[in-house]
Amino acid sequence: MTARAFITGISGFTLTASERSFLRESEPWGFILFGRNVRTPAQVGKLVEQCREAVGGNAPVLIDQEGGRVQRLGHPHWPNYPSGATYGRIYDRDVAAGLAAAGLAARLIASDLLPLGIDVNCLPIADIPARGASDVIGDRAYGRTPDQVAAIGGAVAAGLLAGGVLPVLKHIPGHGRATADSHERLPVVKAPRKDLELRDFAAFRPLSRLPMAMTAHVVFSDIDPLAPATTSATIVREVIRGFIGFQGLLMSDDIGMGALSGTAAARTQAAIAAGCDVVLHCNGKLDEMRQVAEFAPRLSGEAAARAAAALAMRAEPEAFDRAEGRKTLAALIAGDRPVLARRTVRASSRRAGQPLGRSGRGDRP
Repeated sequence: MTARAFITGISGFTLTASERSFLRESEPWGFILFGRNVRTPAQVGKLVEQCREAVGGNAPVLIDQEGGRVQRLGHPHWPNYPSGATYGRIYDRDVAAGLAAAGLAARLIASDLLPLGIDVNCLPIADIPARGASDVIGDRAYGRTPDQVAAIGGAVAAGLLAGGVLPVLKHIPGHGRATADSHERLPVVKAPRKDLELRDFAAFRPLSRLPMAMTAHVVFSDIDPLAPATTSATIVREVIRGFIGFQGLLMSDDIGMGALSGTAAARTQAAIAAGCDVVLHCNGKLDEMRQVAEFAPRLSGEAAARAAAALAMRAEPEAFDRAEGRKTLAALIAGDRPVLARRTVRASSRRAGQPLGRSGRGDRP
């Protein structure tokens, strides 16, 4: 039996009997972990095992481990990482060093995640902040130009893939202009479509070959004045699949966020009807999880093919010296980069070529 088209959260450090029964019956496509699920490496690894045992397969396990304000794993068991803006500042003074730092940090994050069984990270971010916008993106962003954001995003994706972890591009087609935090309420962006295509949407185009992407709960009123991207068939068709050219697995952002309205069931139906392949539900509330499961269809057709193609990109990590990697990253952040940065960029370029390039012969996005 194929999985259902949703990714679910879990309530705590271990599966409850009710959750185990729910997962066995509903068969979600994947799982996502949050701080409420994290105590120690052994505990996280056991929880991942329990989730996969419940569904009887090697389901993907996601997490948001960006660095800065957004990281679910932290001290004392895991290192903290800088925010995305850090790599942008390095890039501003030295392009090679900025790309090297971003790629190396992602490779180190992957080396933290994969031993726990976590094989998907919700990164990179291609959102470009705008003056006067909500700070929900803020220093999570890699820069303020499409070229810079796409270049650093590509380095991050390559680092994750080299570590055996799949990247999720977010928040497509762009959250940077939002004047509200979509966790709390629905943002409406009134910028003309032409301006969005030149700046916001443009940052995503070079990353369109990534295996997965997460939608933005943002209304773009010049394109669809009624529905946010997550539930807008027009934006999914014309912008995400059309202008940006993204062909991978499209998942919603968390449908439990304040930007959306209606029941969990209604939100699930709306996201799937708009063209999302998979619905993401994060809060671990079992009554809502049951609604999502009831209205999330079995993966089939193009959605199933995209899901299979994404998971086919999971691979064994390349050889990596973590201690040397941390030392090099610290040097890059401190500005002491010369030989180390150039060497790291060359390695990142080779890693990026096969999965990210358009020809499959080593070209970078």
